[in-house]
Amino acid sequence: MAPNNLTAEPYLLLMVFSDVPSMKVVHTVVLLTIYLVTILWNLFLLLLRTIDPGLHSPMYFFLSHLSFIDICFTTTIVPKMLSIYLTEDKSISYLACAMQMYFALALGSTECLILAIMAYDRHVAICKPLHYNVIMCTRTCFLLVALCWTSSLVNSLFHTVFTFLWSFCKSKEIGNFFCEIQPLLRLSCVDTRTHEMWVFVSATIIVLCAFLFTLFSYIHIISTIMKIHSSEGKSRVFSTCSSHLLVVIIFYGTISTIYLRPISSYSPERDRVLTLLYTVVTPMCNPLIYTMRNKEVKGAMRRAIMKRFKTLSQNMT
Repeated sequence: MAPNNLTAEPYLLLMVFSDVPSMKVVHTVVLLTIYLVTILWNLFLLLLRTIDPGLHSPMYFFLSHLSFIDICFTTTIVPKMLSIYLTEDKSISYLACAMQMYFALALGSTECLILAIMAYDRHVAICKPLHYNVIMCTRTCFLLVALCWTSSLVNSLFHTVFTFLWSFCKSKEIGNFFCEIQPLLRLSCVDTRTHEMWVFVSATIIVLCAFLFTLFSYIHIISTIMKIHSSEGKSRVFSTCSSHLLVVIIFYGTISTIYLRPISSYSPERDRVLTLLYTVVTPMCNPLIYTMRNKEVKGAMRRAIMKRFKTLSQNMT
């Protein structure tokens, strides 16, 4: 195992979707719009939960962590993409690349686990409503979230350290718009099959197990919904859960396609599109999907707006 020759090659090169000037403008505008919507909407949800006591339940506790993850996740990736389009400088230092990989991997893993916990929370709320407060008590919620963050941070540290112990000599071009583990391993001069196996194992444990747990939770939810006699109540709950399940399938589906396969099957063009879905598009969709059909969030928004107008009118008088 040889160390990286940082003096000879102090940087790597990221890729973008197009070098055509007109397309670069379009991509910049779209990315900036998505980024601003993601940041502002998730920050609004975090603020709304803080000021409204009606949102201090386990569901919104997990949703606040999801919002925080999405803010950090998209900030880890999108600003560098925008910088490349604006400055045409695709280079990234080894340290910056390692930090980007660490945070992206940690935040992506945590989101996988948080989504699974949120599905379980909805399962308990719908299938075992009488035991909800006992099962999802404050202590349990904090322990579940702490376990998600700790396991993801440790897993990410392991993969980041071992990835950057290898020598990169095949090329400087990573083949993606951010420092992801698969394209980095393809640049290595040495045999990385052992590391690839550990990537597959950890991805199976985190991504596949979280997805199956989420899927089984929603299957139980849907089976319980089918037993509801009220067609209106059945339709309302089913429409909410189906939208949740849609965003979960997109996120788990794309991230599974990236991580649960051999490194040799890596395709830069296809994988950049798939990676864009779970790193940029999903963080924007999450707050919209989880709140737009939510009466409690709409009520909290209404109360916050009315309180603001009341304060303004009192100040004017």
